Amino acid sequence: MNDAAVSAALQPGAGAAVTAPADVPVAQIFLEFLIIGATSFGGVVPYLRASLVTKRHWIDDKEFVEMLSISQSLPGLNATNMAILVGEKLRGALGSIAAIIGVCLPGAVLMFAVGIFYHRHGDHVWITAALKGVAAAAVGLILSTVVGLSKKSLSGKFDFVFIALTVLAVNRLHLGVPKTLIGVGILAILWHRPRKEQKESAAQ
Repeated sequence: MNDAAVSAALQPGAGAAVTAPADVPVAQIFLEFLIIGATSFGGVVPYLRASLVTKRHWIDDKEFVEMLSISQSLPGLNATNMAILVGEKLRGALGSIAAIIGVCLPGAVLMFAVGIFYHRHGDHVWITAALKGVAAAAVGLILSTVVGLSKKSLSGKFDFVFIALTVLAVNRLHLGVPKTLIGVGILAILWHRPRKEQKESAAQ
């Protein structure tokens, strides 16, 4: 981010009801992000959506995409940025602290142990083969998340043009992610802005 369970959780149409922030204890926020941090193999985004949107209904898909966009646009890891945003939404500063400690703690402990093991045995042929397999699975898991979110987030055919422009800018023109997001974001705002006829229809 096994795969079958996560892919099933990422299917669109998951519960629409969102839990009120006041109903979520800080301890539960910590525990949920602790589980995410301990189980998000290969990438955290699918696990965040499966847990926060599909399982807990703490946020909906629209909020998830907005928070993910903010997390990717600013410095820092997606996981920690998302933890801060979601934790703050649910229980303010305490929620953010609980979420970021929860999501970082398992990875910190595990990677410390893995770092020692990799330093001693990283050049072994079986270890190299396993890492290549995990990398391929991670790409597939990310793709499954993209497909699931696209069904919720893409409102028109022209949105695919924005996707193509983003891929072209990053992969071919080698533009930085912030510049690309700003440029494509401005185009998207101009395209999706309320039209004159829409304003008149809303006023009637």
